[in-house]
Amino acid sequence: MYKNVSNQYIIAIILLFSSCLLTVTAKAQAANENPTKNYVNDDLKSGKKSDQPSILPPATVKSPQPDTSWKPVRRIWGYTFGDFYYNAHADPANRGTETNYNGVPTYRNAFQFRRIYLGYDYDINKKFSVELLLASEPNANTNPSPGTSISNGDNLADNKMSFYIKLINLRVKEVWKGTDFIIGNQWTPGWPLLTEKIWAYRFIEKTVADIHRNNPWDFGAGLQGVFDPATKNFGYDALIGNNTSSNLLSATNANTGFYKAFYGDVYGKFFERKLIVDLYADYMKTAPATAAVGGQARHMIKGFVAYTTPKFTFGIEAYTQQIVNGVTNTATKTSENATVKAISVYTHGAIYKDKVRFFARYDSYNPNDDFDAATAYTVNTNLPAYSPFTKEQFVTAGLDFIPAKNIHFAPNVWLVQYNDQRAPTTTGYIPADHTLVYRVTFFYIFGK
Repeated sequence: MYKNVSNQYIIAIILLFSSCLLTVTAKAQAANENPTKNYVNDDLKSGKKSDQPSILPPATVKSPQPDTSWKPVRRIWGYTFGDFYYNAHADPANRGTETNYNGVPTYRNAFQFRRIYLGYDYDINKKFSVELLLASEPNANTNPSPGTSISNGDNLADNKMSFYIKLINLRVKEVWKGTDFIIGNQWTPGWPLLTEKIWAYRFIEKTVADIHRNNPWDFGAGLQGVFDPATKNFGYDALIGNNTSSNLLSATNANTGFYKAFYGDVYGKFFERKLIVDLYADYMKTAPATAAVGGQARHMIKGFVAYTTPKFTFGIEAYTQQIVNGVTNTATKTSENATVKAISVYTHGAIYKDKVRFFARYDSYNPNDDFDAATAYTVNTNLPAYSPFTKEQFVTAGLDFIPAKNIHFAPNVWLVQYNDQRAPTTTGYIPADHTLVYRVTFFYIFGK
């Protein structure tokens, strides 16, 4: 009996499992007969979600397309200019310490480099770029500088040429639309960014403010931008610097932690960029007051107007600069301001297509417009090469032969006339004289 009952239980269990298996198989077949019904097609609008994971087809991953609109700059470049010169007449008093031919005797002739640049431009990415410029800028005077055995110019102790770091800076592009931020050793807004380019003959001579040793570059933080990014006809440059150029001054020097130089420039380009108008100003305190001399500073206002086309350019650049407590009146024993005034007028243009051009320029420089001819003065300012006594008139003219792009040979004449502002009866008076140099200048650019 018990055996029959056990057999019945075993048969019942087998039938139960068979029924469950048939039910599952039927549901699976129904799902296969309606393939559009799956978890992906659950009613999302009703918020009903399956507790089963969704099975999606693999997404198609597109490879990023390279940006062909931006091409990074990684460039080594440079340029060089120099002359074969003949010093036809030297000023016997050896005035013009700011010029290339100070101390060069009459009749001396030589081949000479006046500038060698080696630069490297590197774009880190679209936002950041680096500028590095090495410079060697010797002059024709190989006499030892006062108190040293080293020649004037950028020479080593053994009179061999050497490079120094002139520029090294990081540029942050588009800190806001149309404006870049620059930190490091960089050009000041004074002339290298605009007016020197329009003069176009830096290989012949510096601009008038540059000749008289105002800062062409400085270590600081600056902004360079335009007010109209679409057309770039109106712009500005601003810089706060150390007033040290590339010099490494001692920690006690006022310009390395107490005073700063402030530079600013605005410009406009009109009539299809043929008419250029530029206004520049700077201010820098240079020394604290002492018992004998009041606090020293200097500030400049400079204007520039030029009409320029590929065939012809005419430009005028003029500035006034006040040197606060720059001189001391030896009669009254008081320090006085000195007012510098200078003007430069030039032209250059084409004679034959892109092969032959001409250039001519005249500068007038007065180091102290308030000078009293009957009074003796001593100099207080630390402006390099400044002398309140001597007016200067500079003339240069020549031809520019261009056998190939970026190669120039330019025969030219270079003349500076010196006139002492002191009365002839004043102690130290020097009669008028001049320096006259005939040159064949060469200039070439590479890597650009």
